Amino acid sequence: MPHHTELISTIAVGLSAAVVFGVLAHRFRLPLIVGYLLAGIAIGPFTPGFVADARIAPQLAELGVIFLMFGVGLHFSIRDLLAVKRLALPGAIGQVAVATSLGVALGLSFGWSIGAAVILGLSLSVASTVVVLRALGERNSLQTMAGRVTVGWLVVEDLIMVLALVLLPAIAGSTGDGGSSGNAEIAMAIAWTLVKVGAFVAVMLVIGTRLIPWFLGLIDATGSRELFLVGTLTAGLGVAFGASEFFDVSFALGAFLGGVVINGSKFSHRAAQESLPLQEVFAVLFFVSIGMVIDPRSLLDDVGLFTIALLIVIVAKAAIALVLVRALGGQSGTGLVVAAGLSQIGEFSLILAEMGAGLDLLAAGERNVILTVALVSISVNPLLFAAISRLSKERLFPVPVQRPDLTAA
Repeated sequence: MPHHTELISTIAVGLSAAVVFGVLAHRFRLPLIVGYLLAGIAIGPFTPGFVADARIAPQLAELGVIFLMFGVGLHFSIRDLLAVKRLALPGAIGQVAVATSLGVALGLSFGWSIGAAVILGLSLSVASTVVVLRALGERNSLQTMAGRVTVGWLVVEDLIMVLALVLLPAIAGSTGDGGSSGNAEIAMAIAWTLVKVGAFVAVMLVIGTRLIPWFLGLIDATGSRELFLVGTLTAGLGVAFGASEFFDVSFALGAFLGGVVINGSKFSHRAAQESLPLQEVFAVLFFVSIGMVIDPRSLLDDVGLFTIALLIVIVAKAAIALVLVRALGGQSGTGLVVAAGLSQIGEFSLILAEMGAGLDLLAAGERNVILTVALVSISVNPLLFAAISRLSKERLFPVPVQRPDLTAA
């Protein structure tokens, strides 16, 4: 009897490839994200062998985005940010502004449209929280001053990118492919989007902060771990769907705010712990699905652009961060850790690239540049952390580097 097995085969082969390439990445002391992206390339249409169903990849990526953003919300801590706001807040805003400007200028100089150049700039400006947290955790440095500043810096970057994800569809819709709308039309589209986002946030603050904890408390009273997990995921996915259906804002924002609301309840720790395995599985599928659309051969047409973009991420961002930390009164050791952590791009850059392609702001080759810069910069990042630990005279990392946990996504 024939069966429609495209989804099953794509997930099965995708996870299998992720395990194989994840083990290889671990063996070579690379972040596991690198292995997952390579797994996607291996089963994608641009390499020989098994080719997964490309029609399913965007849906898996969308689910991955929802769970990634839900996880960001669950771990969002305004307290950690306020503790280092003197360095993290102005530093992150300044670094994102400068790096975005460099990326926009680069894109325009190579003939990209304004919308594509803005996405390039934003993508190059934001580092991967997953990669940095893993690197700091392996060095037992999350609770050091340098670690807290770096994490606070990343929180501000993430918030900026959440806002960018909200505004991009409005800007794309007002400009269209030709980008001919005037400033007034764009301003009106942004204002209307902010009104809808404000209404959604207000509903979440007034109703969501009461309804979701009550809902989780009701399920918790059953004593069933299984039901609590299902209830947690229902809350996250339900808020994401409601945000899109009733307020016309992105699934990503809805999932993020759903996570933030749960994080503010007494069930935050348990919800994060119980849902973590499923979040990690879908995060793996997200990175694999992103890898499926990377065409390594297309880089031959964009070597110059790719090289300059990579230098912006690895060299320019590090220099900007180090200068800003020192200018704001931070220690040189703190600046070095922040600089190393920011010298890569990751999940938000991949999300921006996919959204840009979905909104017809990015061509396939332009998206490919962003994705490959992410892949290479994440691969190089462990070398930068190793270099600063040798160059710095300060004791930045209290313990020797430990091998990463294969079970983490």
